Amino acid sequence: MSSSTLSAPASAPGASFAELGVPDALVKSLAKDGITSPFPIQSATLPDALAGRDVLGRGRTGSGKTVAFAIPTVVALSSSGDGRQARRPRALVLVPTRELASQVADTLVPLARAAGLRVATVYGGVSQGPQVKALREGVDIVVACPGRLEDLIGQGHCRLDNVRVAVLDEADHMADLGFLPSVKRLLDATPSDGQRLLFSATLDRGVDILVRRYLNNPVTHSVDSEASPVPDMVHHVLEVSSGDKAAVVRELASGSGRSLLFTRTKYGAKKLAEQLAKQGIPAVELHGNLSQAARARNLAAYSDGRARVLVATDIAARGIHVDDIGIVVHVDPPAEHKAYLHRSGRTARAGAEGVVVTLMMPNQRRDVQQLTKAAGIRPVTTQVKPGAPLITELVGPAAERVAYTPPSAPATKPRSGGSRGSRPEHRGGPRRTGGGSRSGGEGSGGGSRSGGAGSGGGQRSGEQRGSGKPRPGGGPSRGSSRPGGSGGGSQAHGRRSGTGGSGGQGGRSR
Repeated sequence: MSSSTLSAPASAPGASFAELGVPDALVKSLAKDGITSPFPIQSATLPDALAGRDVLGRGRTGSGKTVAFAIPTVVALSSSGDGRQARRPRALVLVPTRELASQVADTLVPLARAAGLRVATVYGGVSQGPQVKALREGVDIVVACPGRLEDLIGQGHCRLDNVRVAVLDEADHMADLGFLPSVKRLLDATPSDGQRLLFSATLDRGVDILVRRYLNNPVTHSVDSEASPVPDMVHHVLEVSSGDKAAVVRELASGSGRSLLFTRTKYGAKKLAEQLAKQGIPAVELHGNLSQAARARNLAAYSDGRARVLVATDIAARGIHVDDIGIVVHVDPPAEHKAYLHRSGRTARAGAEGVVVTLMMPNQRRDVQQLTKAAGIRPVTTQVKPGAPLITELVGPAAERVAYTPPSAPATKPRSGGSRGSRPEHRGGPRRTGGGSRSGGEGSGGGSRSGGAGSGGGQRSGEQRGSGKPRPGGGPSRGSSRPGGSGGGSQAHGRRSGTGGSGGQGGRSR
């Protein structure tokens, strides 16, 4: 089946998408979603990407990178005149997490539909059957996490020899999660003369190796890397005593706006979310011990406003792409400055303002000072007690409390050994987490939507971090399925274990 063709007008400098060379059909599709003016990263990269050049785009999460690569991908395929083929996608978007795959697909699907193209998501933690069906029927664009895609290729369900455009999104986070060997194998399977677009907040941790190896004379555009603070953020450090900390956290979470609270451990996130909900503050948790379906339900509740507060761990932060988060609270200060900047980057998205608060106990003073210095910020430090006027100034008047029951989900359970649930999630090698998928057209298995058929699938070991136990030497987790864990996963090509539900995902990725 061939797709319709979009011809891009000659690009010209200007503030509008049309003046940047975006076809009219896609301009109208963007406008339907309320996207009428390009962000800086889009204005910078679109002319070169639409001209078919390899592009290296540097910008923090929330800067509009998804639209920056979605538009040229759709235009390149619709202009090629090729038809879609079974098991041979024509474009590949690699992402580090399932939540990000869902949100990228949310942005891609309307644009692809305007050009007569099909989109499918491929990631672990859910049954692979719908994904295999979508590939067999033919898709144009696959948005995938590396582990599951390698599994499907190994089983003969997918080939990458017809990929015209390959995109790496959040390449630095893929390096953090240990995915670079998989990414290299996948890119090696794509034609070397295809267009490649790489987007990353930084170029460290091996990302520069990908650039040198796979991008052909790339044009580089940098717009606010993740390693630099956001000018529209206001940073505060509130020094509290250990006895006052719980009450101050409760007051910071009591505002009427959307707030995001970070804890260091999965157990801490679960406990805090439960405490807030019992106190009438609509709160849900997000961490690696949750199943695929539970993560999707909680993110959906947070995105649509049923829950005003999300309590998360660092490992879950990359899946949070929700606009209008008014305040980020570091309930537990992170271990290093890049984690601080990434956590904080969940607010002040898309040009909005945001407030970042770090709670510091007296014995943490030196560590927090070193953290903020390394992050390049100068926070306002204040000693506070519950009821301090500054707290009301930061979050506004307390919202009316309501009897609140978080979305129903299977009970979570720490990994074997009991106390492991309280360990920081960044220890060990790559582990698995859950996620949800929506990618347009016919849905499947509890919440997948894809441009042609829905998506789902079991997970390859180490695809995402969660509750698996690292192998000796820091290798990927083996991925056995446990009650209340992070979905299931097959550890090698052709072998699958465990399934997880999938669900709709909130928050639009731009």
